[in-house]
Amino acid sequence: MAIVTETYTLNTGAKIHKIGFGTWQIPNGEAHDPVRIALNVGYRHIDTARVYGNEANVGKAIKESRIAREDIFLTTKLPADVKDASKVEETFEKSISTLGVDYVDLYLIHAPWPWQERGADYTKENIEVWQEMEKIYESGRAKAIGVSNFDVDDLKAILSHGKIVPAANQIRWFIGSTQPEVTKFSKENGILVEAYSPLATGRILDHPDIKQIADKYHKTVAQISIRYCLQHDTLPLPKSTHEEYIIQNADVDFEINEEDMARLDLLESD
Repeated sequence: MAIVTETYTLNTGAKIHKIGFGTWQIPNGEAHDPVRIALNVGYRHIDTARVYGNEANVGKAIKESRIAREDIFLTTKLPADVKDASKVEETFEKSISTLGVDYVDLYLIHAPWPWQERGADYTKENIEVWQEMEKIYESGRAKAIGVSNFDVDDLKAILSHGKIVPAANQIRWFIGSTQPEVTKFSKENGILVEAYSPLATGRILDHPDIKQIADKYHKTVAQISIRYCLQHDTLPLPKSTHEEYIIQNADVDFEINEEDMARLDLLESD
């Protein structure tokens, strides 16, 4: 499973492991063991968020792993409803305190709008919040900063008014739902695309066409889905609470041929 130790290079020059272990939808009381297992089997990139409510367990698992802090890439996120720039520093400090670390490797604005106001225009607030994120980056307490769920217009606002180009844009990205416009724009501007929900929260695991390709390679649908992300130069963040699947999801050191990639490109999600 050498792939979990391979890296992309962010626009800051920092290295980020090509597969991250996602912790969305894993409650705090249940996050410790999956993160511990992931670290034990070789993952070195852990993704969490303040709103997931599991930073304490994630931090505990990292500490107990006895893996050197500099060998783990840790991401957390500013809650989507924090659009008051004066609250950014305080919220960040809560995250690193809860995680029990001195710094995070990547700090993201979780969404361009509060979840309950999805699609609302918070351009002005996002610019002001980004300027506070830049201060955190400059302090060294976040080695890189970025965004999540941002579309092209949201990114353009940050690029036009910020000093620092986001290092990453973490978006919902999987076979049949690849957000081509924002993916293209992000890559053109040196912003790494991180693919959250690369298994469509489990919805594509029974997809007959993907299953047919998976059988051909003697792999699982999940492994094909994760490999697909990698071959499109995105960074998948698979999540599981089961040791068997945690191991399988990192076992993607194979190549999908061009013909099969083209078939997967044509698939549509439900």
